[in-house]
Formats: sequence, structure tokens, C-alpha cells
Amino acid sequence: MSLQTAVNVLKIEADAILGLVNRIGPELEKAEDLIMNARGRIIVSGLGKSGIIARKIAATFSSIGIPAFFLHPVEGAHGDIGMIMRGDVAIVISKSGATDELTVILNHLKRLDIPIIAMTGNPVSNLAGISNVVLDVSVEREACPINSIPTASTTAALALGDALAVSLFERKGLSEEDFATLHPGGSIGKKLTYRVSDLMISGDLLPLVDIDATMNMVIEVMSEKKLGIAIITEQKKLAGVITDGDLRRLLQRVERPLDIDARTALQKSTRDENPRKKPLTIEPEAYVARAVSVMEKNIVTALIVARENGVPLGVIRWIDLSLAGVV
Repeated sequence: MSLQTAVNVLKIEADAILGLVNRIGPELEKAEDLIMNARGRIIVSGLGKSGIIARKIAATFSSIGIPAFFLHPVEGAHGDIGMIMRGDVAIVISKSGATDELTVILNHLKRLDIPIIAMTGNPVSNLAGISNVVLDVSVEREACPINSIPTASTTAALALGDALAVSLFERKGLSEEDFATLHPGGSIGKKLTYRVSDLMISGDLLPLVDIDATMNMVIEVMSEKKLGIAIITEQKKLAGVITDGDLRRLLQRVERPLDIDARTALQKSTRDENPRKKPLTIEPEAYVARAVSVMEKNIVTALIVARENGVPLGVIRWIDLSLAGVV
């Protein structure tokens, strides 16, 4: 019973997000314009569960270089309202659009001619009526049995806030370098501060083997370098990679596997009947965030580091990323 309840909750909340897709249009673009053209900060406010969503949206905006802060409506009515300045833009979140505690803040915003972006489940509410832009985050029903506890509605508001933030991120044309500057700490900061060249294994530690070498020599190099792979080169350019898994397949398929050369081993150790694909590579200047993404997408634990000329410069492994606190 509890399992089915959990499934139903996820379906209802997923439907709430999908229901927003057809509502994205001119109003969202107007909201973007107001935020992009703001001379001041972005004030995000809401009460209760909407306040929690407002805090997250403000934090996300700040993380992409848009100065934003959360203003609690009750604290605002008791002095914090002084943080609001002309040139700011406000995002006010309220499911009903009729939260009494928002009145003081809304009146102050109007007195200062501060544009208001409403995120509400009631497009005909008082909040919607006084706002410059209304983003409809209404849902068919909440996920709880009594259709009362904010669940699907808060999920929808959070998702639309994320959509707005990511759209602004692209519109601002932020680069990985910009994002790294804003996130100097934690694993995010490390992913966008470290470059592949900082963590790769290189030089004499690389298990480089010529393509005409015997598999006996390949295994000797693999054992000596202790990385679990051999980087096969032809005229100093990357030709392929032989892994521990390839060695197991060779033992099953080749009668005398130590006597064949690396070229033949690359041909006979594929996982299926298809030709072996080129090894995945990454450039040394790339941020390790890209290395993480490539590894996760392709389900691999190592990447060869190389430039466009195909000469291998190093190898970066998942375990090295883990030891550096990146993953």
C-alpha cells in the first residue's frame, strides 16, 4: 500500500511539472527581461512552503551571478523591508495569491515602483492583479490524500524557478570559467576549478605500448604501471586501449594470447562482433567537470588525455577524481 502511494505521489508531481510546459510563453520571457534589466537585486519572497521554494530560487539565481536574496514577509513587516531598494525586481510566490502576510511587502513594492513577478496557482488573485508578470504554477491537485498539503504545487513552483534560472544562465552567456568563479568551494568548485591536466597521470607513469609489441610486452607494461590499462600507440599516436577486461576476453578467444601483437589483440578483444570504437579522449585544458560527465554518460572509469594531433598525454581515472574530492 505504501509503495503504491509513493508511486502515485511521484506521478502526480511529475504531471504537475509537465502541466507547466504548455504555459511557458511570453510571460516567462517578460520575467526574464525584467530580471536581466534589473539595476538592483532580485528579491524573492513567500510564506511557509512557498518561502522554502523562494529561498532555493534566490540561492540558484545567486549561483549564476544574479544578485538575489530571500525576504521573509513577516520579518519584512518588522524592519527587513528596508533592504528593498529602487531598481530591484521582486518575485513573489504564493499558491493562493491571497496570503495576508504578503500585504505589507506588496504595498511597499508598489510604492517604490518595483516590478513584481508573481508565481501563483491563482492567476485571478489579488497578487496576480497587482503584478507586472504572472507565472501560472497552478496544479490539478496536491499529491496528498486530502488535496491540501503543498506537494505538487511546491514542486511545480520549484521546477519553474529552475527553468527560469537556467534560461537566464544561457541568456547571460556564462562560461565554465564564470561558473567556477562563483563556486570556489565544495565538489562543484573543484569540478570547475581543476582542469584535467591537474589530475591526470602523465610522463613516465603512462603505460604506453607500440601497436606492434607482443601481448607479453603489453602485460609487462600494464603490470609495471599498475593502472589496469595499456595505451596502444601507432607512430606515437593513439591507436587504442587494452584493459583488464580485454585480457580476459583474449584468454577465452585466442589459443596463445601472449604471442599475438597488440594490433591483433585490439581486433580480437572487442565486447561484441562490432569493430572496436576509438578510445574516448579529453583535452588537458578541459575542466574535470567535463571528464566526469563523459565518464558517467559512457559508463567508463578512465579517459585518455590527448590533443587533436592524437598524441596521448595522459590518463585521468575516476579514482583520481574521487581522491581529489571531485566526485
